[in-house]
Amino acid sequence: MKFMKGTAIQATVLAAMLSAPAGEAGAEDYRKNPFTLTYAGAITKNEPGKVNIHPVTYKLNGLDISANVYTPANYDPKKNYAAIVVAHPNGGVKEQVAGLYAQRLAEKGYITVTADASYQGASDGHPRNVDKPAYRIEDIHGMADFISGYPAVDVARLGLLGICGGGGYSLAAAKTDKRFRSIATVSMFNSGRVRRNGYVDSQLATIQQRLRQASAARAQEASDGRMRADIHEVTGGKILYAGDANLTDEQIANLPFDLYRQGYHYYWKTHAHPNSTFKYTMNSLLDLMRWDATDQIELIDQPLLMIAGSKADSLYMTEDAFAKATGSKDKELFTIDGATHIETYWVPKYVDSAIDKLTTFYARTL
Repeated sequence: MKFMKGTAIQATVLAAMLSAPAGEAGAEDYRKNPFTLTYAGAITKNEPGKVNIHPVTYKLNGLDISANVYTPANYDPKKNYAAIVVAHPNGGVKEQVAGLYAQRLAEKGYITVTADASYQGASDGHPRNVDKPAYRIEDIHGMADFISGYPAVDVARLGLLGICGGGGYSLAAAKTDKRFRSIATVSMFNSGRVRRNGYVDSQLATIQQRLRQASAARAQEASDGRMRADIHEVTGGKILYAGDANLTDEQIANLPFDLYRQGYHYYWKTHAHPNSTFKYTMNSLLDLMRWDATDQIELIDQPLLMIAGSKADSLYMTEDAFAKATGSKDKELFTIDGATHIETYWVPKYVDSAIDKLTTFYARTL
Protein backbone atom coordinates (compact mmCIF):
# COMPACT_ATOMS: atom_id res chain seq x y z
CA MET A 1 0.00 0.00 0.00
CA LYS A 2 1.27 3.42 -0.92
CA PHE A 3 1.21 6.18 1.68
CA MET A 4 1.18 9.77 0.44
CA LYS A 5 1.45 12.90 2.49
CA GLY A 6 -1.44 15.27 1.96
CA THR A 7 -0.70 18.92 1.36
CA ALA A 8 -1.79 21.15 4.22
CA ILE A 9 -4.15 23.89 3.03
CA GLN A 10 -2.51 27.26 3.31
CA ALA A 11 -4.11 29.51 5.90
CA THR A 12 -3.81 32.54 3.63
CA VAL A 13 -5.96 30.84 1.01
CA LEU A 14 -8.54 29.73 3.54
CA ALA A 15 -8.81 33.19 5.05
CA ALA A 16 -10.38 34.42 1.86
CA MET A 17 -12.93 31.60 1.88
CA LEU A 18 -14.53 32.09 5.27
CA SER A 19 -14.71 35.01 7.65
CA ALA A 20 -16.46 33.52 10.68
CA PRO A 21 -14.26 33.74 13.79
CA ALA A 22 -13.73 30.91 16.24
CA GLY A 23 -14.43 33.05 19.27
CA GLU A 24 -15.43 30.51 21.90
CA ALA A 25 -13.68 28.41 24.50
CA GLY A 26 -13.16 24.95 23.06
CA ALA A 27 -12.52 26.25 19.55
CA GLU A 28 -9.50 27.15 17.48
CA ASP A 29 -9.42 29.31 14.36
CA TYR A 30 -8.62 26.96 11.47
CA ARG A 31 -6.71 29.80 9.77
CA LYS A 32 -4.16 29.79 12.56
CA ASN A 33 -3.60 26.03 12.52
CA PRO A 34 -1.20 24.56 9.91
CA PHE A 35 -3.44 21.49 9.59
CA THR A 36 -6.62 23.68 9.60
CA LEU A 37 -7.89 21.94 12.74
CA THR A 38 -10.71 23.78 14.50
CA TYR A 39 -10.77 22.31 18.01
CA ALA A 40 -9.12 23.50 21.23
CA GLY A 41 -5.82 21.83 22.03
CA ALA A 42 -5.30 20.82 18.41
CA ILE A 43 -1.84 19.82 17.23
CA THR A 44 0.04 22.72 15.66
CA LYS A 45 3.27 20.90 14.89
CA ASN A 46 4.66 17.38 15.06
CA GLU A 47 7.19 16.88 17.82
CA PRO A 48 9.18 13.80 18.93
CA GLY A 49 7.67 12.06 21.93
CA LYS A 50 4.20 13.54 21.41
CA VAL A 51 1.03 12.67 19.56
CA ASN A 52 1.61 13.48 15.88
CA ILE A 53 -0.75 14.03 12.95
CA HIS A 54 -0.09 12.69 9.47
CA PRO A 55 -2.19 13.99 6.55
CA VAL A 56 -2.54 11.17 4.01
CA THR A 57 -4.34 10.46 0.76
CA TYR A 58 -5.49 7.03 -0.38
CA LYS A 59 -7.66 5.60 -3.13
CA LEU A 60 -11.17 4.29 -2.59
CA ASN A 61 -13.17 3.18 -5.62
CA GLY A 62 -11.08 5.43 -7.84
CA LEU A 63 -11.43 8.52 -5.63
CA ASP A 64 -8.68 10.24 -3.67
CA ILE A 65 -9.69 10.26 -0.02
CA SER A 66 -8.25 12.92 2.28
CA ALA A 67 -7.53 11.65 5.79
CA ASN A 68 -5.56 12.37 8.95
CA VAL A 69 -3.78 9.65 10.90
CA TYR A 70 -2.90 10.35 14.53
CA THR A 71 -0.08 8.37 16.11
CA PRO A 72 0.45 8.11 19.88
CA ALA A 73 3.35 9.60 21.81
CA ASN A 74 6.65 7.80 21.21
CA TYR A 75 5.09 5.92 18.30
CA ASP A 76 7.34 3.07 17.20
CA PRO A 77 6.54 1.46 13.80
CA LYS A 78 8.10 -1.77 15.05
CA LYS A 79 5.52 -2.18 17.81
CA ASN A 80 1.87 -3.25 17.64
CA TYR A 81 -0.95 -0.81 18.38
CA ALA A 82 -4.71 -1.07 18.48
CA ALA A 83 -6.32 1.30 15.96
CA ILE A 84 -9.63 3.15 15.88
CA VAL A 85 -11.53 4.41 12.82
CA VAL A 86 -13.44 7.65 13.49
CA ALA A 87 -16.40 8.62 11.26
CA HIS A 88 -17.40 12.29 11.16
CA PRO A 89 -20.88 13.83 11.50
CA ASN A 90 -23.16 14.83 8.65
CA GLY A 91 -21.85 18.05 7.17
CA GLY A 92 -18.71 17.81 9.26
CA VAL A 93 -15.12 17.29 8.19
CA LYS A 94 -12.12 15.56 9.72
CA GLU A 95 -10.73 18.81 11.13
CA GLN A 96 -13.65 19.30 13.53
CA VAL A 97 -15.08 17.01 16.22
CA ALA A 98 -13.86 13.80 14.52
CA GLY A 99 -10.32 15.15 14.73
CA LEU A 100 -10.77 16.10 18.37
CA TYR A 101 -11.85 12.58 19.33
CA ALA A 102 -9.17 11.02 17.11
CA GLN A 103 -6.47 13.12 18.79
CA ARG A 104 -7.76 12.44 22.29
CA LEU A 105 -7.82 8.68 21.65
CA ALA A 106 -4.29 8.85 20.21
CA GLU A 107 -3.31 10.44 23.52
CA LYS A 108 -4.57 7.22 25.14
CA GLY A 109 -2.22 5.13 23.01
CA TYR A 110 -4.26 4.29 19.92
CA ILE A 111 -3.47 4.88 16.26
CA THR A 112 -6.53 6.66 14.88
CA VAL A 113 -7.74 7.69 11.45
CA THR A 114 -10.48 10.05 10.36
CA ALA A 115 -11.24 10.86 6.74
CA ASP A 116 -13.48 13.20 4.80
CA ALA A 117 -16.34 11.27 3.26
CA SER A 118 -16.30 10.65 -0.48
CA TYR A 119 -17.84 13.59 -2.37
CA GLN A 120 -17.36 15.76 0.72
CA GLY A 121 -14.68 17.87 2.38
CA ALA A 122 -11.24 17.57 0.78
CA SER A 123 -11.97 14.13 -0.69
CA ASP A 124 -12.70 13.60 -4.38
CA GLY A 125 -16.06 12.95 -5.95
CA HIS A 126 -18.51 14.82 -8.18
CA PRO A 127 -21.07 16.18 -7.85
CA ARG A 128 -20.07 17.68 -4.53
CA ASN A 129 -21.81 16.96 -1.24
CA VAL A 130 -23.55 13.76 -2.21
CA ASP A 131 -24.81 12.22 1.03
CA LYS A 132 -25.84 8.66 0.24
CA PRO A 133 -25.71 5.96 2.92
CA ALA A 134 -23.97 3.44 0.67
CA TYR A 135 -21.12 5.89 0.08
CA ARG A 136 -20.75 6.82 3.74
CA ILE A 137 -20.73 3.16 4.77
CA GLU A 138 -18.15 2.36 2.10
CA ASP A 139 -16.02 5.23 3.43
CA ILE A 140 -15.88 3.46 6.81
CA HIS A 141 -14.88 0.17 5.19
CA GLY A 142 -12.23 2.16 3.26
CA MET A 143 -10.78 3.68 6.41
CA ALA A 144 -10.51 0.17 7.84
CA ASP A 145 -8.74 -0.98 4.66
CA PHE A 146 -6.26 1.86 4.86
CA ILE A 147 -5.43 1.82 8.55
CA SER A 148 -5.05 -1.98 8.52
CA GLY A 149 -2.00 -1.51 6.31
CA TYR A 150 -0.50 1.33 8.33
CA PRO A 151 2.82 0.53 10.03
CA ALA A 152 2.44 -0.99 13.52
CA VAL A 153 -1.34 -1.45 13.39
CA ASP A 154 -2.53 -4.71 14.91
CA VAL A 155 -5.39 -5.69 12.60
CA ALA A 156 -6.80 -7.99 15.27
CA ARG A 157 -7.46 -4.92 17.45
CA LEU A 158 -9.47 -2.58 15.25
CA GLY A 159 -12.20 -0.42 16.78
CA LEU A 160 -14.82 1.91 15.35
CA LEU A 161 -16.19 5.22 16.61
CA GLY A 162 -18.97 7.10 14.84
CA ILE A 163 -20.11 10.59 15.78
CA CYS A 164 -23.58 11.97 14.94
CA GLY A 165 -24.41 10.85 11.36
CA GLY A 166 -21.12 8.96 11.34
CA GLY A 167 -22.53 7.01 14.27
CA GLY A 168 -25.52 5.80 12.29
CA TYR A 169 -23.31 4.86 9.38
CA SER A 170 -20.88 3.12 11.74
CA LEU A 171 -23.68 0.94 13.06
CA ALA A 172 -24.53 0.01 9.48
CA ALA A 173 -20.91 -0.76 8.59
CA ALA A 174 -20.37 -2.88 11.69
CA LYS A 175 -23.35 -5.10 10.91
CA THR A 176 -21.27 -6.91 8.32
CA ASP A 177 -17.66 -5.74 8.76
CA LYS A 178 -16.36 -8.04 11.46
CA ARG A 179 -12.88 -6.57 11.28
CA PHE A 180 -14.23 -4.14 13.86
CA ARG A 181 -13.80 -5.83 17.23
CA SER A 182 -15.92 -3.23 19.03
CA ILE A 183 -18.12 -0.28 18.10
CA ALA A 184 -18.93 2.97 19.86
CA THR A 185 -21.09 5.95 18.95
CA VAL A 186 -21.32 9.48 20.32
CA SER A 187 -24.56 11.41 19.81
CA MET A 188 -25.72 8.95 17.14
CA PHE A 189 -27.89 10.44 14.40
CA ASN A 190 -30.03 8.16 12.24
CA SER A 191 -29.85 10.08 8.95
CA GLY A 192 -32.44 7.96 7.17
CA ARG A 193 -35.05 8.33 9.89
CA VAL A 194 -34.57 12.09 10.13
CA ARG A 195 -34.62 12.71 6.37
CA ARG A 196 -37.72 10.52 6.10
CA ASN A 197 -39.70 11.50 9.20
CA GLY A 198 -38.20 14.87 10.08
CA TYR A 199 -36.26 15.64 13.24
CA VAL A 200 -38.06 14.24 16.31
CA ASP A 201 -40.44 12.68 13.74
CA SER A 202 -41.92 16.14 13.11
CA GLN A 203 -42.57 15.82 9.35
CA LEU A 204 -44.49 12.59 9.04
CA ALA A 205 -47.29 14.31 7.13
CA THR A 206 -44.99 15.46 4.30
CA ILE A 207 -43.01 12.31 3.48
CA GLN A 208 -44.63 11.73 0.09
CA GLN A 209 -44.38 15.41 -0.84
CA ARG A 210 -40.67 15.46 -0.07
CA LEU A 211 -40.10 12.23 -1.96
CA ARG A 212 -41.75 13.80 -5.01
CA GLN A 213 -39.44 16.82 -4.68
CA ALA A 214 -36.39 14.55 -4.57
CA SER A 215 -37.68 12.59 -7.56
CA ALA A 216 -38.24 15.82 -9.48
CA ALA A 217 -34.69 16.93 -8.67
CA ARG A 218 -33.28 13.73 -10.10
CA ALA A 219 -35.49 14.05 -13.17
CA GLN A 220 -34.30 17.62 -13.76
CA GLU A 221 -30.65 16.63 -13.40
CA ALA A 222 -31.13 13.79 -15.87
CA SER A 223 -33.01 16.05 -18.31
CA ASP A 224 -30.36 18.78 -18.13
CA GLY A 225 -27.71 16.15 -18.69
CA ARG A 226 -29.41 14.85 -21.82
CA MET A 227 -29.79 18.36 -23.22
CA ARG A 228 -26.11 19.12 -22.66
CA ALA A 229 -25.16 15.83 -24.27
CA ASP A 230 -27.15 16.85 -27.35
CA ILE A 231 -24.93 19.91 -27.75
CA HIS A 232 -21.83 17.80 -27.13
CA GLU A 233 -20.99 19.18 -23.69
CA VAL A 234 -19.47 16.49 -21.51
CA THR A 235 -21.16 17.66 -18.32
CA GLY A 236 -24.02 16.57 -16.14
CA GLY A 237 -27.22 18.42 -15.39
CA LYS A 238 -27.71 21.17 -12.86
CA ILE A 239 -27.40 19.80 -9.34
CA LEU A 240 -30.08 20.82 -6.86
CA TYR A 241 -29.27 20.98 -3.16
CA ALA A 242 -31.13 20.71 0.12
CA GLY A 243 -30.01 22.31 3.37
CA ASP A 244 -28.24 25.14 1.55
CA ALA A 245 -29.26 28.11 3.69
CA ASN A 246 -27.49 31.18 5.05
CA LEU A 247 -29.36 32.03 8.22
CA THR A 248 -29.16 35.21 10.26
CA ASP A 249 -28.50 35.09 14.00
CA GLU A 250 -32.19 35.82 14.59
CA GLN A 251 -33.26 32.99 12.31
CA ILE A 252 -30.86 30.60 14.05
CA ALA A 253 -32.21 31.61 17.46
CA ASN A 254 -35.76 30.83 16.27
CA LEU A 255 -34.97 27.30 15.09
CA PRO A 256 -37.14 24.77 16.95
CA PHE A 257 -34.48 22.34 18.19
CA ASP A 258 -31.27 22.61 20.25
CA LEU A 259 -29.43 20.47 17.71
CA TYR A 260 -30.15 22.91 14.90
CA ARG A 261 -29.54 26.08 16.93
CA GLN A 262 -26.30 24.84 18.45
CA GLY A 263 -25.32 23.08 15.23
CA TYR A 264 -25.39 26.30 13.22
CA HIS A 265 -23.38 28.02 15.94
CA TYR A 266 -20.78 25.23 15.96
CA TYR A 267 -20.42 24.71 12.21
CA TRP A 268 -20.83 28.29 11.02
CA LYS A 269 -19.14 30.24 13.77
CA THR A 270 -17.05 28.77 16.55
CA HIS A 271 -15.69 25.69 14.76
CA ALA A 272 -16.26 26.73 11.17
CA HIS A 273 -14.21 25.19 8.37
CA PRO A 274 -14.56 26.05 4.66
CA ASN A 275 -14.90 22.37 3.70
CA SER A 276 -17.84 21.88 6.07
CA THR A 277 -21.39 22.50 4.82
CA PHE A 278 -24.96 21.55 5.68
CA LYS A 279 -25.99 21.19 2.05
CA TYR A 280 -26.38 17.88 0.27
CA THR A 281 -27.70 16.91 -3.14
CA MET A 282 -31.48 16.82 -3.24
CA ASN A 283 -31.55 13.47 -4.98
CA SER A 284 -29.58 11.95 -2.09
CA LEU A 285 -32.98 11.86 -0.41
CA LEU A 286 -34.04 9.06 -2.73
CA ASP A 287 -31.46 6.89 -0.96
CA LEU A 288 -31.64 8.41 2.50
CA MET A 289 -35.40 8.19 2.90
CA ARG A 290 -35.55 4.46 2.17
CA TRP A 291 -32.65 3.71 4.53
CA ASP A 292 -32.50 3.34 8.30
CA ALA A 293 -29.48 2.84 10.58
CA THR A 294 -31.38 0.25 12.61
CA ASP A 295 -32.29 -2.07 9.72
CA GLN A 296 -30.78 -5.50 10.51
CA ILE A 297 -28.95 -3.96 13.49
CA GLU A 298 -29.23 -7.33 15.22
CA LEU A 299 -26.32 -8.41 12.98
CA ILE A 300 -23.99 -6.48 15.30
CA ASP A 301 -22.65 -9.09 17.69
CA GLN A 302 -19.54 -7.16 18.73
CA PRO A 303 -19.31 -5.16 21.97
CA LEU A 304 -21.30 -1.93 21.59
CA LEU A 305 -21.10 1.33 23.53
CA MET A 306 -23.53 4.15 22.73
CA ILE A 307 -22.93 7.56 24.32
CA ALA A 308 -25.32 10.51 24.26
CA GLY A 309 -26.09 13.63 26.26
CA SER A 310 -28.89 13.36 28.79
CA LYS A 311 -30.35 16.66 27.50
CA ALA A 312 -29.82 15.91 23.80
CA ASP A 313 -33.02 16.19 21.75
CA SER A 314 -31.45 13.49 19.56
CA LEU A 315 -31.29 11.00 22.45
CA TYR A 316 -34.36 9.16 21.15
CA MET A 317 -32.32 7.85 18.19
CA THR A 318 -29.62 6.36 20.41
CA GLU A 319 -32.22 4.79 22.69
CA ASP A 320 -34.09 3.30 19.72
CA ALA A 321 -30.97 1.82 18.12
CA PHE A 322 -29.68 0.50 21.43
CA ALA A 323 -32.94 -1.34 22.15
CA LYS A 324 -32.95 -2.92 18.69
CA ALA A 325 -29.29 -4.04 18.86
CA THR A 326 -30.25 -7.41 20.30
CA GLY A 327 -27.37 -9.31 18.71
CA SER A 328 -24.76 -7.81 21.03
CA LYS A 329 -24.54 -9.42 24.45
CA ASP A 330 -22.00 -6.83 25.58
CA LYS A 331 -23.62 -3.45 25.18
CA GLU A 332 -24.06 -0.28 27.21
CA LEU A 333 -25.89 3.00 26.80
CA PHE A 334 -24.02 5.75 28.63
CA THR A 335 -25.57 9.20 29.07
CA ILE A 336 -23.49 12.27 29.83
CA ASP A 337 -25.38 14.20 32.47
CA GLY A 338 -26.41 17.67 31.34
CA ALA A 339 -25.02 17.51 27.80
CA THR A 340 -26.88 18.36 24.62
CA HIS A 341 -26.01 16.79 21.25
CA ILE A 342 -23.62 19.49 20.01
CA GLU A 343 -22.08 20.03 23.46
CA THR A 344 -20.59 16.52 23.26
CA TYR A 345 -18.54 17.87 20.32
CA TRP A 346 -16.56 20.48 22.21
CA VAL A 347 -17.50 21.27 25.85
CA PRO A 348 -14.38 20.08 27.75
CA LYS A 349 -16.12 18.37 30.68
CA TYR A 350 -18.47 16.47 28.36
CA VAL A 351 -15.71 15.47 25.95
CA ASP A 352 -13.60 14.33 28.92
CA SER A 353 -16.50 12.21 30.15
CA ALA A 354 -16.94 10.61 26.73
CA ILE A 355 -13.21 9.98 26.30
CA ASP A 356 -12.93 8.39 29.74
CA LYS A 357 -15.79 6.03 28.92
CA LEU A 358 -14.39 5.25 25.45
CA THR A 359 -10.93 4.59 26.85
CA THR A 360 -12.24 2.07 29.36
CA PHE A 361 -14.40 0.42 26.69
CA TYR A 362 -11.67 0.08 24.06
CA ALA A 363 -9.08 -1.05 26.64
CA ARG A 364 -11.41 -3.91 27.56
CA THR A 365 -12.60 -4.86 24.08
CA LEU A 366 -9.51 -4.30 21.93
